[in-house]
Amino acid sequence: MAQTLRQAIAPAAFSHPRANREARLGEAVVAYLFERAKRRTIGFVVGPEGLVVRAPRWTPMGEVEAALREKSQWITRKLGEARERQARQHEARIAWCDGVVIPFLGEPLRVSLDPAHRFGGIGASLEADIDNSAQRVLRVGLPSSATPAQIGDAVQAWLMRHAREHFRQRLDHFAPLLQVQWHKLSLSSAGTRWGSARVDGSIRLNWRLIHFRPAVVDYVVAHELSHLRVMDHSTRFWDTVRTVVPDYAALRGQLKDDTIPKW
Repeated sequence: MAQTLRQAIAPAAFSHPRANREARLGEAVVAYLFERAKRRTIGFVVGPEGLVVRAPRWTPMGEVEAALREKSQWITRKLGEARERQARQHEARIAWCDGVVIPFLGEPLRVSLDPAHRFGGIGASLEADIDNSAQRVLRVGLPSSATPAQIGDAVQAWLMRHAREHFRQRLDHFAPLLQVQWHKLSLSSAGTRWGSARVDGSIRLNWRLIHFRPAVVDYVVAHELSHLRVMDHSTRFWDTVRTVVPDYAALRGQLKDDTIPKW
């Protein structure tokens, strides 16, 4: 009981893996990475690993510590949010096996191994779930002894093929509405970037968008096509996006709030 009590009253602790300094910020103990840098002000960055503080070479440590105390609420809040986000991502990590369920265009999709390959096509086939009308099944032509890596690779290959097809359809839908032309689609696997556009009409979209519901995918497609008219993120750019996706702000937020499988 005494150990439980001590744990209950212990301050929250956050530690960067390369921490070289430590500070007590409110009710939290924060071990952070401190670096001297060519900059004019003290900077704070909270990332997946923790807090990084960068300061000009001439700034006394006393000023750095005072700035830390001044920003303590913001820092601890961001560190807490980052920890919660990592926990959600860990829970969302896929354990590849027969019967695993993943999101596909915002709906659950059950993976079913089919050693006899009782479907047309190559690799995998999307079918209705006879036992659950609210769920679809992706039948994958692999033996029951398939490893998690083999299952994951087969499902990813199918998802990427479908993503390319779906993205092309949505590009063709929105391009005339925005009075632009796209010329090339490439799929990316970027960790956090969902898309990009070049002035020559080349569009890159993250294939993992296929996990999100169609409205979110449409927002990203419209966003990148809008860059063919306005290459920055000015008011004029967002006004352009709004002409085809009026609720873009809410959809944009879902790219950050929704938890998709960790690949």
